[in-house]
Amino acid sequence: MPDTPRQSRNAEVNFRGEYRSNVTRASVTDPVALLYKTAPGAAAMQCFMAYTLMENHNGLVVQADLTHADGHGQRKAALEMINQRSPGSTRRLTLGAYKGYDSADFVAEFTRMVVIPHVAQKARLSAIDGRATRHHGNALSQQRRKKIEEPFGWAKSVGGMAQTVRRGLDRVRAQFSMTMSACNLARLPKPMPA
Repeated sequence: MPDTPRQSRNAEVNFRGEYRSNVTRASVTDPVALLYKTAPGAAAMQCFMAYTLMENHNGLVVQADLTHADGHGQRKAALEMINQRSPGSTRRLTLGAYKGYDSADFVAEFTRMVVIPHVAQKARLSAIDGRATRHHGNALSQQRRKKIEEPFGWAKSVGGMAQTVRRGLDRVRAQFSMTMSACNLARLPKPMPA
């Protein structure tokens, strides 16, 4: 009997130079998750995108949402969360955000909704004008907006969101909302002894 080379279950495959997309690569365990790159040159991973709305005074998450990772969901989710928080409000609100939200349609929609966009400006072709940046509140919002990363770090390290075991958009969204609620409870001050 000739000695044949043993085939392993995981055959060596070279994917270098091969185009990968959501059409050609669907997840076996979670077909709803989509390939997404967080930065140029980074590896594309199958994931969902999570968003939170935080109040500035105490740094607590007031709303959390999770959508498909398609690259356009950030601004749409922000508009929906503000709309749900204060629909038809005539009270002036402010929203701090990073440069990814600096687009003409997003800023125009927020101006229509009576929300002052305290968005970090792009170096070129910024949609933010001097009306939003001249106030002292804009600088404070830019400092406080960095605190939104703390709940995400907590969710990954303590809350089990770095590698979720849930499958499907609704289940992962429910897990993310519960994790953000638990993060708020963990961040509340401890009661004073009697």
